[in-house]
Amino acid sequence: MIHWRHRKRMEPRPDPGVPVHSETHAAVVETANKIRAHVLEENGRSDIIRTGLDAGVFGDLYHTLMTMSWFAFFWASMGLYLVINVAFALMYYVIPHSVSGVPHGDFLDDVFFSVQTISTVGYGTMAPVGRLTNTIVSFEVLAGMMLNALATGLFFARFSRPRARVLFSHVAVVSYDDVIPTLTIRLANQRRTLILSANIEMTLTRLMPDERGRLVRRFDRLTLVQSHMPIFRISLNATHLIDDHSPLYGLTAETLIGQNAEIIITMDGTDEISSQTVFARHAYEIGQVKHGYRFSDMIENRPDGRMEVDFRRFHTTEPGDTPKAPDPTPRQETSHDGFRDGRQT
Repeated sequence: MIHWRHRKRMEPRPDPGVPVHSETHAAVVETANKIRAHVLEENGRSDIIRTGLDAGVFGDLYHTLMTMSWFAFFWASMGLYLVINVAFALMYYVIPHSVSGVPHGDFLDDVFFSVQTISTVGYGTMAPVGRLTNTIVSFEVLAGMMLNALATGLFFARFSRPRARVLFSHVAVVSYDDVIPTLTIRLANQRRTLILSANIEMTLTRLMPDERGRLVRRFDRLTLVQSHMPIFRISLNATHLIDDHSPLYGLTAETLIGQNAEIIITMDGTDEISSQTVFARHAYEIGQVKHGYRFSDMIENRPDGRMEVDFRRFHTTEPGDTPKAPDPTPRQETSHDGFRDGRQT
């Protein structure tokens, strides 16, 4: 099996013909060694500190509450609920005999009264006494109405947020079964409903030094054989031909690993039921690309005439034709050299 391995330290290789001074190149290498994570990650990267921005977490609170995990959202809601009730309970506590049915100095009963007030339950055993307490109660009822409305809206927004349940293969494969080598990634629709007007885009991203030796992220589009599907029902293959027009043409694994390269695939379409746009994406490191393999067939026709889709074989690959030795002729005269593994000669 030909399978690329990761290096612990990846040194970028500048393009030929680009002058890079030794001290500049050292700075480029140091910067590259700090970038270890995927270009695409859930909820961003925690090792990046952003400075110079006016808006923080509270400046974009709605987005923060929408993107945090359900576990964090639950405890954040509970914490806010407790803080509000304790704050109002302290007001009742410092006012002597502010609540009937509650002995003065019983802070826990003041908290329970605050909970009943903010939820507008009112069991009748405790009631506000005096104008000052009734004024505080009025503000707490208003705060409770606003809190319930916001909580209901956030819960509904999190539940109703459109998501594409698209499954991406664990690996990408480079197949040499055809005349031209192909890079293929398999996708599957995990729902029974259709995704209409699905668009798929594949991109090669690399860390490359510019003309001044500064490290920049470069994105090269990998043209697909078919990038638009009117109907995405079960599964499909996103296939890129590695011909002489491909950004991958003639590159080795060592070169791509040294450039911290990744292959990004994105898909968007319209959900058939909700009529909302759904989006999915995934990224592959070079070590997740297998050479000389193809994906196993996961669709079979049963004797009763029905079609069976075995998702247990979705990530399964099987050996294909072995890659041919590269043609030593110049690039413009070469038929198809392909995306080579670094150990090929």
